[in-house]
Amino acid sequence: MALDWPLTGRDAALRAVDGAVRGSGGVLLAGAAGVGKTRLAREALPGARWVVGTAAARGVPLGAFAGVVDTGGGTSAQVVRRAVDALAGTATVVDDAHLLDDLSATVVHQLVVRRTGAVVATLRTGSPAPDAVTALWKDEHLTRVELGALSAADTLALLEAALGGPLDSAAAARLWTLTGGNALFLRRIVDAELAGGRLRRVEGVWSWSGRPAISGELAEIISGQMGELPGPVRDVVDLLALGEPLPASALGDPVAVEDAEARGLVRVDERLDVRLAHPLYGEVRAAGLGRLRARRLRGRLALGTPDPLRRAVLALDSDLDPDPDLFLAAAREALRLSQLELTERLARAAGDRFDARLVLAYALTWLSRGEEADRVLAALGDDARVALPRAGNLFWTLGRADEALAVLDAVPDREHPIAAAMRVAFTASLGRPRAALADGARLLGRELDPDVADQATVLLACGMSAAGGVLGRVGDVRAVAPLGYRAARSPDAVIVRFGVADFHLLALRLAGDVAELGPIAAERRAESAEAAGPAPLMGLVLLGQAELAAGRVRTAGRLLREAWAGFTAFPTHEFRWRCRPYLAQALAAAGEAEAARRMLPTDMHPAYTLLEPDTGIARARVCAAEGAVTEAVAAARAAAELARRQDSPAYEVMALQTSVTFGDRAAADRLTELATEVEGPRAPAAAAHARALAEDDADALLAAAGQWERLGDLLAAADAAAQAATAFRQQGLRGSATAAAHRAHRLALACEGATSPALAAAARPLPLTGREREIVTLAARGLTNREIAERLVVSVRTVEGHLYRAGHKLGVGDRAGLAAAVFE
Repeated sequence: MALDWPLTGRDAALRAVDGAVRGSGGVLLAGAAGVGKTRLAREALPGARWVVGTAAARGVPLGAFAGVVDTGGGTSAQVVRRAVDALAGTATVVDDAHLLDDLSATVVHQLVVRRTGAVVATLRTGSPAPDAVTALWKDEHLTRVELGALSAADTLALLEAALGGPLDSAAAARLWTLTGGNALFLRRIVDAELAGGRLRRVEGVWSWSGRPAISGELAEIISGQMGELPGPVRDVVDLLALGEPLPASALGDPVAVEDAEARGLVRVDERLDVRLAHPLYGEVRAAGLGRLRARRLRGRLALGTPDPLRRAVLALDSDLDPDPDLFLAAAREALRLSQLELTERLARAAGDRFDARLVLAYALTWLSRGEEADRVLAALGDDARVALPRAGNLFWTLGRADEALAVLDAVPDREHPIAAAMRVAFTASLGRPRAALADGARLLGRELDPDVADQATVLLACGMSAAGGVLGRVGDVRAVAPLGYRAARSPDAVIVRFGVADFHLLALRLAGDVAELGPIAAERRAESAEAAGPAPLMGLVLLGQAELAAGRVRTAGRLLREAWAGFTAFPTHEFRWRCRPYLAQALAAAGEAEAARRMLPTDMHPAYTLLEPDTGIARARVCAAEGAVTEAVAAARAAAELARRQDSPAYEVMALQTSVTFGDRAAADRLTELATEVEGPRAPAAAAHARALAEDDADALLAAAGQWERLGDLLAAADAAAQAATAFRQQGLRGSATAAAHRAHRLALACEGATSPALAAAARPLPLTGREREIVTLAARGLTNREIAERLVVSVRTVEGHLYRAGHKLGVGDRAGLAAAVFE
């Protein structure tokens, strides 16, 4: 796959170059090798004559101009004058000016001084240059513009422009860190990873797995930058390649470390910790190390490393004798840090002892390898320490709720705190929130054994947050969720930390405390970004949920789409199911109806019965995005009825609010009733919105829009303002209708271009009834009359009649005309 690499992230530099060329007649671009000086020069002076300095031509007088101008014979002064005269009046690019021979440098200097044409020169920083070239900026004949490496954001923009699609955040961060924002290195790495199939598109998102393969060409470039390495310096660089950062004292010969620093190979911080000057130095050196030398150097580093986790990682592939105790301690620490693949390696290296197999099982569970985890746990016997993680694995990872409950019931001590706390979490997930909240409150009041308190508390926080959230008791959730976060420091408890956050966010979203979601989700995302395995993807789901609640639908869609693509590597992971209805809602609100329809869940995770109303709400939003407003209202109503049967009044509020935004005028009484039992601002705001819509009160609809905006639910605010515009227009108040429509448009822009039936009607008012507009929209989307009739549960003749009347009102006679009227 050949990529077209655009110039990205250089707008400021291009403006500086353009201003310098217009002002002083030229510019000197200075920067490290590979930052894009040549590309920028080409963009700055398209069609210019090119002069290139090379190491080969440096020993030849006027070698850079060979083949560019015919200077004939004579003295040096005559040759220079003829060369300058030949180039006069033309724009000239001098690439790699530091490699010019003295005579060529003199020609360039004279061109600039005489100002006979624009000159753009490039110079590699840190390289010696002829005096005539140095004088160009020292004597202020040329403006010097320093060109640095690309920022992380500019690197991402460049990669996505070249790849033609979104790149997952982990891959973007790795590529930026690895290349240091160097455009040349970036291109070489990406080309090699594409060719090797490690950089590939998954579910529409580019992802990168494995370690980079350093091509021979790139290795040659990097080795050339590093230069010849004397033996002691080579040892310093190789030790850092295997284990940076390292204290200077751990690198042996201090003179060699000083030499490496002087050569620009390493950086030394204020604490005297040493790192390689560029990450690719380590990749190139590590790739060239022999197996025996690498094992010996790792062993040397391990012996001098006080940190147990780092020491264990180095020792794993070293020439040292295995240390099972060290590996087990390190595995526990890796589990605490959510470094799950590393946890698995260390736990396996620790041998067949009980504790090591238990840690291994936790890692396998968290890696969504539930069947393997169950086999490991089943082989460990009936110990309560085994039964409890086994029940959790069966329930959440494998979705086998009945088996999980049977394992839990077989625990001899039914009052075991972890067993009791796990029952609370199971009870909530299976859709019995009142029982879960009551049982959890009783257990939370007990004094727990310190050995099990953390894990029990996390499970309680998980179950009680879920139960309290759907019951509309957000106050209870605010009290218990922080307890779960604090308890999740335990290695055994960290496995459900994201569950606490998920249900905490759910409770706040259902309550309407939208502004609180962002910081909580961002914190969980930040702590998981550097983790391995599915943890970063779970962080994306949490942050996507928060962005969706705030109405930033495209940001939410990007985060959730990336998570969905990443979960293809963990197909049974429970958060993959959690991601799906959120992504469907985000895509639908962004107007991507077909993609949203494909994302609708086709089945339910048995452990998440409690959350089924979210799938119903997603189905309603997808129908609305397709233009099937009647079907959207029915789907939202069905979700509300399901929530009512499950004793989840907060979910019922959310579902009914959704139906109101799609035009449901019969929800006001029920929402008013729910506002008396559901805590938080959403229920009263939804009730006020529903009453205003039922009464066609345009001013009250505008007031509802303001209330939603203050709460942070910008999509609901946009819908309410759009409904106000329609109400004003029906009353003949065109000025008020226009003002309300502008407000709706502003709010829709704040929602990153969100769309909905109400927004469409406000943005493009048509002389149609609601039913006529719905049928015209479906027809414009390509549905046949029979398909429309089936979706709306009416006769084909009724559809034909509506289409005839709509066409007459709009003055069009075919479906193409209807589509133009609706969508333009």
